[in-house]
Amino acid sequence: KYLFPALGMIPIDRAGGSKSEGALLAAEAVLQRGELFGIYPEGTRSRDGMLYKGHTGAARLALKVGCPIFPVGIIGTRDIQPPDTFMPKFGRECTIKVGRPIDVSRYMDRKDDHMVLREITDELMYEIRELTGQEYRNTYATKKAESIPSETALVESSK
Repeated sequence: KYLFPALGMIPIDRAGGSKSEGALLAAEAVLQRGELFGIYPEGTRSRDGMLYKGHTGAARLALKVGCPIFPVGIIGTRDIQPPDTFMPKFGRECTIKVGRPIDVSRYMDRKDDHMVLREITDELMYEIRELTGQEYRNTYATKKAESIPSETALVESSK
């Protein structure tokens, strides 16, 4: 509650909508100052190692500020701190890969169009998948989605 903000991190209410608006405004201020801001588009860490559908916050920020999005893939964090563990396992390593920037300038005239936000976000998630090699599930990360066996989740997400 206090540690992350003290380190310069912006807490966000993952319920989305108006509940996350304050965090997105704070993130916008960071970008307006020309600083970097990282956001996890899935809204939570993956409990099963799959890559889930991204939320549109990163696309919304990029269009509002007029900055590119740099996809980042992080591999190996589950080995360092598996879900539901309190302490990380020291001596483990992770790999961080940065992809090509996504230029959103071609969408500036349609920045309030939800389909544009979805298209940018889907491109971002595709790039992250390419960086990490993760299997993608076209559903938002939730406890329910992560408890469905992989084959079932893939079939259900295509309906």
